[in-house]
Amino acid sequence: MPVTPDIRWIDNDAALDEACKALSQAPVLALDTEFFREKTFHPVPALIQIYGGETTYLIDPLEVACSDACRELLTNDALKLLHACSEDLEVFAHWAGVAPTPLVDTQVAQGLLGEDAAMGYQRLVEFWVGETLPKEETRSNWLERPLSDAQLSYAALDVVYLLMVWQLQRESLERHGRLEWVLEDCADLVAQSERSSDSDGQWYLRHRQLWRLAPRQVEAYRLMTTWREGEARARNLPRNWIVQDRVLYAIAEKLPANRHELSRVEGVKPPLIKREGDVLLALVKQAAHADAAALAPVPLAPTLPPFKARMKALKKVVNGEAESLGVAPEVLLRRRELEALVTASMRNAPLPLASGWRGERLNPGLQAALGDLAQAG
Repeated sequence: MPVTPDIRWIDNDAALDEACKALSQAPVLALDTEFFREKTFHPVPALIQIYGGETTYLIDPLEVACSDACRELLTNDALKLLHACSEDLEVFAHWAGVAPTPLVDTQVAQGLLGEDAAMGYQRLVEFWVGETLPKEETRSNWLERPLSDAQLSYAALDVVYLLMVWQLQRESLERHGRLEWVLEDCADLVAQSERSSDSDGQWYLRHRQLWRLAPRQVEAYRLMTTWREGEARARNLPRNWIVQDRVLYAIAEKLPANRHELSRVEGVKPPLIKREGDVLLALVKQAAHADAAALAPVPLAPTLPPFKARMKALKKVVNGEAESLGVAPEVLLRRRELEALVTASMRNAPLPLASGWRGERLNPGLQAALGDLAQAG
């Protein structure tokens, strides 16, 4: 049966503190955000939704700053619910300065129940509650004021149904003995989000063709992507507005020594040379003159027979465990994590084994598989 939410609009400090007081005793809080991000690096908060089981509070972050009472609410002992939370955590980081904790991401929970690990929110509600949420407001402009009645209802229903979904998910998780797994995974999500500003130097590892480059080319690409992440954050611009990945990769391939050589790199246009040419050339020069011993290792080629053999053996372990649990293999270990294990094995380095419940389920089999291959030569 469709729900008609009781909505309270919050656009001043007094109303926010009153809402936080009313929500302070709720054991579970369903949260959501609406934001705009097309022209900025950081998301621009447009609406914060909080529901504790009675009134739905819609907070206008364009008018009211997060208060100490709200920060206390977001970090008290109540369980906080979000769906597909990565960008929402960024919104809370910029508006509130804190991450909602303790946290459950209902998308993560769904994956551990053996369903689609990337299930969208509308499908999730239909799956658990049997209701079809309206889609018309999904792409609306949430920065406009006043918001329409349709927008207000859409925003409120997002958190009302989220609480209903979680109540049913939790029952199923407890039956399967997986509630603690979800809590562990979601605590990791929060920890990763808090490290985001410290991970600029790891962005280069996302490129799938990095193994094709020589060590100094990899170093040039690493330096340029690290610089770009810092600039995107400082200028609050989308990273590709500064310079695109494919262009940085092409520069790393060619290692230009001057503006003339830089201009001949595919994708490099005169405005980029004028705006960023000097710094890009300086970073390339830094890579060219770096101490060879200090260069990061080039990722191993995934086409190498020993690499492929190890990947196949590890996938067999993960797929077998996933089948026994009734979940998708990527819920247990992602491809990047498998590749890291293979690389460490081939380089005789310590294995970056999984921790927590995944480690208990997977590590003996993963270690045995790699050990068998090592003995076979």
